[in-house]
Amino acid sequence: MVTTSPTLENTTAEMLAGGKDPNCFDWQEAWYPVHYVADLDKSQPTPFTLLGRDIVIWWDKNTSTWRVFDDKCPHRLARLSEGRVAEDGLLECPYHGWAFAGNGDCQRIPQQIADSKAQTSKRACVASLPTIEKQGMLFVYPGKAENAALTKVPIVEAIEENPDEWICINTFRDLPYDALTLLENVLDASHVPYTHHRTVGNRSNASPVELEVTESGKHGFKGVWQEGPRKGTLGRQDTTFIAPNLMWHDLTSKQFGRTLTVVYATPIRKGECRLFAIFPFKFSSKLPGLFIKLTPRWYSHLGQNRVLEDDQIFLHHQERYLEEAGSENFTKAFYLPTKADSFVFELRQWVNQYSVDPFPNTSLPPALSREELLDRYHSHTTKCNSCRTALANIQKVRLGLGVGIAIAWTIAPIIAVLLNQKAVLPTALLTLLTLAFGAVWLYLGKLEKRFYQGENIPPRNMLEKGNK
Repeated sequence: MVTTSPTLENTTAEMLAGGKDPNCFDWQEAWYPVHYVADLDKSQPTPFTLLGRDIVIWWDKNTSTWRVFDDKCPHRLARLSEGRVAEDGLLECPYHGWAFAGNGDCQRIPQQIADSKAQTSKRACVASLPTIEKQGMLFVYPGKAENAALTKVPIVEAIEENPDEWICINTFRDLPYDALTLLENVLDASHVPYTHHRTVGNRSNASPVELEVTESGKHGFKGVWQEGPRKGTLGRQDTTFIAPNLMWHDLTSKQFGRTLTVVYATPIRKGECRLFAIFPFKFSSKLPGLFIKLTPRWYSHLGQNRVLEDDQIFLHHQERYLEEAGSENFTKAFYLPTKADSFVFELRQWVNQYSVDPFPNTSLPPALSREELLDRYHSHTTKCNSCRTALANIQKVRLGLGVGIAIAWTIAPIIAVLLNQKAVLPTALLTLLTLAFGAVWLYLGKLEKRFYQGENIPPRNMLEKGNK
């Protein structure tokens, strides 16, 4: 039986997301993560698009605060993200040098004569959006500024209560499909054995999935999978959806301890969203946690990008088929005969019941090519400090190895001529060293490609061992 959740629907000192209308959910009136703070550069502005609105993120050193503005100068509408953070800590427009303080007020107009006051006009100001840092992420509030301080920031309370007890892995990526499509996908636990076979799933673990929605309302829902994944070997899994952009699965097993799968879906524009994924662990043994801590963040991201690409292509096309059929009539477009689809059904019911549409009267753009859908460089690498730095270092090492190999092949014959027969051992050693350098150079070349593009054939479709 579905009941109204006391934890999701009760009246508290804080407003819940979605606005005050009990029958309609307003996407503007909510907090959204836009970046991991660790990936932001304090020396330069960073562009982003939130709900179709171009914004610029920058570090205000005068108040030690991350600021977010509309990404357009009020003068001639130039993109402020193409400008710079000036020496005095103001955000400077690249076009004519107008400069703005953290609250959006214009402080400098270089073109005006002395004693002029054009910068004091409201028309000279740029819109500044409320921001807050939580759990390593920068959140932005695009709605009415006066509601920001009253509206609850969507976080995972279990992590907030005992942050030191968790070992966390995280990643992000700009995905070529809607935030609702992403949420629908991650709420659907039954796809994992098939879609993610040979990455994080296995077809042999597929079994009947009996999901139950236990609480539901305007601000989200909760559910449970009593048997849990891997044919019940891991124990019960609880699922929470906090409208409009956060969900997590909570799994506790005797073998591994407690694990969460946390996903934020931040809407960029129609047909595109930014995924933030966090994987907090409480292991029964210390050894797995040690391995996680020793794994570089960039290397972990390579593997997580591979998992995301397992379903990236068909989800991109799936939402276009749903749009053609009419998403409001999802029960006709989708055939949902089992309880495995209970959470998908509940999410779509929520969308219809509360008129949830982040981009009303907007159609999806034309479908992308397979190569565009598998792009990693622009959707992740350039925006990730860890991966961007690792790629640059790999390229430097490869260049050094290439130069070393070229020098070795050049001097080996010279050494042989100068030392005659006595040069056999040095020449052999030099040849072995060159071959070793060459092997490393080739390996790093393959690794470098993984920062740019995903695999054309997903792991689930690769031939199994023993098959031809």
